[in-house]
Amino acid sequence: MFPDSPSSTPSGDDVKVPPPAPSHHKPLPRVALAFVLASLSMLGPFSIDAYLPAFPDIQASLNASPLEVQQSLTAYMLAFAGMVLWHGALSDAFGRRNVVLVSLVLFAIGTMGCAAAATVHYLWFFRVLQGVSAGAGVVVGRAIIRDRYSDAQAARLLSMVTMIFSIAPALAPIFGGYIVKHLNWRAIFLTLFVYTIALFIVCWRRLPETLPPHKRQPFNPRYLLHNYRTVLGSPLFHIKATVVALNFAGLFVYITAAPVMLPQQLHLGPDQFGWLFIPAVSGIFLGALFANRIAGKVTFARQIAIGFAFMLAAATCNVLYHQFQPPGLPWTVAPLFFYTIGMSTVSPAATLLGLDLFPHLRGTAASCQSCTSTLLAAVVAGAIAPALSHSVLWLAYGQLTFTLTALALWLTSRQYRSMLLRQPDGEL
Repeated sequence: MFPDSPSSTPSGDDVKVPPPAPSHHKPLPRVALAFVLASLSMLGPFSIDAYLPAFPDIQASLNASPLEVQQSLTAYMLAFAGMVLWHGALSDAFGRRNVVLVSLVLFAIGTMGCAAAATVHYLWFFRVLQGVSAGAGVVVGRAIIRDRYSDAQAARLLSMVTMIFSIAPALAPIFGGYIVKHLNWRAIFLTLFVYTIALFIVCWRRLPETLPPHKRQPFNPRYLLHNYRTVLGSPLFHIKATVVALNFAGLFVYITAAPVMLPQQLHLGPDQFGWLFIPAVSGIFLGALFANRIAGKVTFARQIAIGFAFMLAAATCNVLYHQFQPPGLPWTVAPLFFYTIGMSTVSPAATLLGLDLFPHLRGTAASCQSCTSTLLAAVVAGAIAPALSHSVLWLAYGQLTFTLTALALWLTSRQYRSMLLRQPDGEL
């Protein structure tokens, strides 16, 4: 007999059966949680990559210069970087789920505003609103994973999220190019608005709250300042966060240079951006799959070393090819496939190593990690990519420089940590 059946109770009239728990209290299966968190993380690449093929259309529609349209991306990235510092702290204080839901509402408003923008200055404003809200999914998602899982399980789930998430950077520019060719650039943002509303409904119904009230941190300026001082005062944290940021910058310099590089250097149209994004995203997927398979079987240090071997080989071959040969398909884009395999092999391990420095402040630490990556990405989008986009060789040199700098920092972090471990009172 089932224990909850009426006949199993001593007195059916005296015993009150509690109401069923809200659906978002029911734990999502691991795969379903990965899909929800990946869908939240996709808001970022959809916001960036989908409208890149529409730059000429936006220029003509809003009577804007190419630089003014380019700065709509820079405004988004700077807003993203500034607010991403707060998503984690807010989730540490008010709960993971609440921060995600509010951010989705703000993102939907910003997206509709972009679709309705009458001038490039209005576009900048609503891109900023998108930027301040888009990062919550990435930051809070990492904290949710670490709240529920540890070590190898967390690494597997994070790599699974990366595999699912990797679909977005491949589909977004192809999808955006198709829309702008057959409709117009505003339809890109309208489609993203519909996606955001659907995602809000799913999160409202099923996204779990993984940080119970008794574990939340006070939200006051003095306590927040103390938390940020704790995280940002750690040299080892800065080094590990910068390693991830530099690796991503080696890819992002190509993404943000695409509106200039692909038409001018490879003579591709707006619906042919898949030539760049499909190899890159395929590498992200395979690298994340590889990281998922080796999680728990090799050390994080070994995993990171394998990833750097791929990135260094790809970046070096990229430079050597373009040093002696003109740009051409598929050779100009092929190195990105191997580079991103290495990048997404390194990323889960390096990310978790950074978060594990502050197990009681994972939300704040995740915010600081994302801020580092996004600030560097904003610099790449606003200054480095425009300077390098007219030469594929210089883009290749830029990627190699990012890779070598990241490798040097990773090796430095290992030596620094060993030195701290030899000092009983050493601070990480």
